[in-house]
Amino acid sequence: MQIFHNEQHHLHRGRHEMYRGRLVPCHEVPDRLEHVLAELKRRPVGPVMAPPEPADLDAVLAQIHSPRYLHFIEHAWDEWVALDPAHAELDALPSVWPGRAFRTDVLPHNFAARMGLFSFDAGTPLTAGSWPAARGGAACAVTAARAVAAATRAASAASAAAGSQPASAFVLTRPPGHHAGPDFFGGYCFLNNAALAAQVLRNAGLQRVAVLDVDYHHGNGTQSIFYERADVLTVSIHGDPLTEYPFFLGHADERGAGEGEGFNLNLPLPRGTGFAKWRAALRQGVAEVQAFGAQALVVALGVDTFEGDPISGFGLKSADYGQIGRDLAALGLPTVIVFEGGYAVAEVGVNVVNVLEGFSAGG
Repeated sequence: MQIFHNEQHHLHRGRHEMYRGRLVPCHEVPDRLEHVLAELKRRPVGPVMAPPEPADLDAVLAQIHSPRYLHFIEHAWDEWVALDPAHAELDALPSVWPGRAFRTDVLPHNFAARMGLFSFDAGTPLTAGSWPAARGGAACAVTAARAVAAATRAASAASAAAGSQPASAFVLTRPPGHHAGPDFFGGYCFLNNAALAAQVLRNAGLQRVAVLDVDYHHGNGTQSIFYERADVLTVSIHGDPLTEYPFFLGHADERGAGEGEGFNLNLPLPRGTGFAKWRAALRQGVAEVQAFGAQALVVALGVDTFEGDPISGFGLKSADYGQIGRDLAALGLPTVIVFEGGYAVAEVGVNVVNVLEGFSAGG
């Protein structure tokens, strides 16, 4: 397994987020990734590399995110500081949003209004380094997907021996991405790395790609991006949106629309779910991927399903993550695994590497 490390991740370092009506220290911190990196040094599962930015990264970003959104995110920090030099010592948080019956087609001149237009929560601070960190993660996702696609083509041309493992890669990056939609950020996410990886696999000629999201929180951004497409199946196992963030998407009756009808599967589970019930949902998701006839897999890997996670509510234990890796490997597909959530910081590294070790061991 190749590991693509975003060396720019530390540039995004939020001070505070709005959480349940209070301004609190950010849960999404650079140490999350550093713990994974440290555990990978202790238990290597493959070479760790920091890839250069692809020359066509902007073109790939534009396949997933709208031009006006990308322009805003790229320039937002400079605009924020230009309003008042004192802002350089403060993170920018949204404070006003277009509700139902409000227009979103007209781009406001006011900075706060545009922050609200392109966001869906007040818990995602925009900092001086948010854009370069998010862009660095996108570069890793694109490069990882291309590496997997190239290895898959090479193996096919060489008629790879039976029993050999399909190509795989891990995208070690933050901020995470699966809550970012075509034209909005939130849930700590700015650019959707899993969606970018899926699109790159499609661009490489793989006709059917599946995205399997195992983060505690629904992958609302990924669902929104692919909801009307039949070439990318989206499956998400997550906390029930009746009680769990992001609340307004992720119900079981959301099955896709238009050409994408039938190509979205949500498997919401109640708070307190343990591994046996969670794994049953994983089996259902895996069966959907198999029925779809996926030729490649993208895994949005959140380990906030862990029993000690401070903002989540499932009961998985560290030992369970090895089995998750083995279950994913059993699909036998070229796979890109993308790091998403997980906020029990001290345990994040162990849990993530347990998944990667289990995956590398095979199903």
